[in-house]
Amino acid sequence: MAIAILGDKDFEKVPSIKNKVLRVNLNENIYGTFAEIGAGQETVRHFFRAGGASGTIAKAMSAYDKDFSDAIYGIETDGRYVTEARLKKMLTHEMQLIEDRISRYKQPNKIFFTYANTVATIDFAKKYKGHGWVGIKFQISPEGEFNEIILHVRFHENDARLQQLTLGTLGVNLIYGAFYKHDNPKKLLKYLYDHIDKDQIEIDTINFSGPQFENVDNRLMSLQLVKNGMTEAVMFDPSGNNVLPAALLYKKNVLALRGSFRPVTRVNMDMYEKSLAMFLDANRVNKNKTEVIFEITLSNLRAEGEIDEEDFMGRAQLLCALGQTVMISNFKEYYKLVEYFSNFTKERMGLTMGVNNLVDVFDTSYYRHLSGGILEAFGKLFFKDLKVYLYPMKDPETGEVTTSENLKVHPRMKELYKFFKYNGKVVDIENPDEDISNVFSREVLRMISDGETGWEGMLPEGSAELIKSRNLFGFDNTTVLEEKQ
Repeated sequence: MAIAILGDKDFEKVPSIKNKVLRVNLNENIYGTFAEIGAGQETVRHFFRAGGASGTIAKAMSAYDKDFSDAIYGIETDGRYVTEARLKKMLTHEMQLIEDRISRYKQPNKIFFTYANTVATIDFAKKYKGHGWVGIKFQISPEGEFNEIILHVRFHENDARLQQLTLGTLGVNLIYGAFYKHDNPKKLLKYLYDHIDKDQIEIDTINFSGPQFENVDNRLMSLQLVKNGMTEAVMFDPSGNNVLPAALLYKKNVLALRGSFRPVTRVNMDMYEKSLAMFLDANRVNKNKTEVIFEITLSNLRAEGEIDEEDFMGRAQLLCALGQTVMISNFKEYYKLVEYFSNFTKERMGLTMGVNNLVDVFDTSYYRHLSGGILEAFGKLFFKDLKVYLYPMKDPETGEVTTSENLKVHPRMKELYKFFKYNGKVVDIENPDEDISNVFSREVLRMISDGETGWEGMLPEGSAELIKSRNLFGFDNTTVLEEKQ
């Protein structure tokens, strides 16, 4: 038996927090628990104060003491408490209690939910502003399977009390969104910031799961986070799941490749393989403690105008199929990318790039917004033992090969470039594959969209088949079938 949870009453365009809570509380079928650790019981407080909570709240708890928390939810293998694994254990445990203790025979129409968070607010020294995991496990019908929405937040306010208040508002928005906006995840995402300024809290990871969200690609949800200004960067792993950047990069060596990857070519993979070998050898670092990140900037995605989500998914699918970790960022300048990585690791870093990218790095117009100009940017970019691995470029008309030795930058930047070049900050990628020197993504893309042949060999193994089977980048499979017939 399905229970409608959308009321008939018209609410204002952006309902107040109290109205959101009342809409949940006054729905006689919604019933669940609140488990909040680390920042008070700020979410459930809204539900108690609004009125009508007796039919909604089964239990509210906060296991602050670590030993007590371990006794309830178990001990984490890494000994930490503010983790995704901890949050999932909380959601599973609390939902199991509801199902064990509430008789479906007596309450056939109840729609169960569990809301949980585990957070650390700002410390006394105000050095670490805090972060946390927030989630909800819920049904949309009594006989339905459970769905989950799990997100990670970073606090930006400098006062613990303000962080608590913001977390409470976010919690209400999440619960309200789960029940009344689950059919439109993109809008649900935007509504999480109702009555919250984006400079108060950052959402840098979110994952939707369960039957209600079986058609939701979490990589697209990641893109929405950056597109909506909710965070500066997101990452997803080869399986397509969104991953927390801090967890992935913590104490890792990082090698990053920036590109359009539209589509990813054999040149891109040659850059990756050769630079990674040099990076590991030069730094004598463990490959298992090294992360390679394929980064696409938002400005790159917007190069053709409004962001084309289908085009983005094509790039993402190819990179994931090649086993790569993908990052979507809002960092136009490379120094911002390095600064971002430095928030999570102090280990070795490297940047792999082509000739045109390096020329852009020495373009002063990128740094006019900085009081210290290009020197300030370079101080941030090369503040540690960072190396740029430069992939040579062959001119298809003249045959001339451009390397770090004959790279042409603006005349005013020549001496600065020489300084970094001869101090070992810029090194050429050794033994590039000359057989693919004439492969360019834009030409491959043109050939695909124009229905030409011969582009398949310009891509990594398996990529052409994926493009054809899924009609990516303008490839028309129906035309090919008609020609065969």
